[in-house]
Amino acid sequence: MNTFLRLFSWTTLFCCTACSKADDSTAKPAATPKTVVSQSNEPLVKPASKASVITLGGGCFWCVEAVYQRIDGITKVTSGYMGGTVPKPTYKQICTGRTGHAEVVKVEFDSAKISLEKVLAVFWKVHDPTTLNRQGVDIGTQYRSAIFFHTDADKAAAEKSRKAAGRSGEFRSPIVTEI
Repeated sequence: MNTFLRLFSWTTLFCCTACSKADDSTAKPAATPKTVVSQSNEPLVKPASKASVITLGGGCFWCVEAVYQRIDGITKVTSGYMGGTVPKPTYKQICTGRTGHAEVVKVEFDSAKISLEKVLAVFWKVHDPTTLNRQGVDIGTQYRSAIFFHTDADKAAAEKSRKAAGRSGEFRSPIVTEI
């Protein structure tokens, strides 16, 4: 399974080079509001059901979305934008790297079938959390590595997971993922 996930992840990463390039990879993102906007510019609100939710930025959202859609226990994955200051941005605006938004996926999951820890474990494997504002050929603040939490418990789990990933020895450089 682990070998399959890695192979699938690398294949997905290389397939997603269609995501557009943008500005300087060293640019600082704008302040982070709590609203997530979908590709259709509708706010991504917390699900009404008892599903758990976490929002993840790992580069091109279509690539990350494709991985999570295939995992048992994941009930819904929605691509969108988060972390910027422009209300209801367009994809074209996002691609400039000037809105402060990151491309993200809102991952809804059944915590009886898959834990947040496992959802986050996949996150560390499907992108490079050590590159600032880029994933492969996709460059810009909109491709930054980020975890947007929806509860204090999620924040604690994300910080614990980031720390464990950093100590794992899997990465040659420090993790730059924002939480």
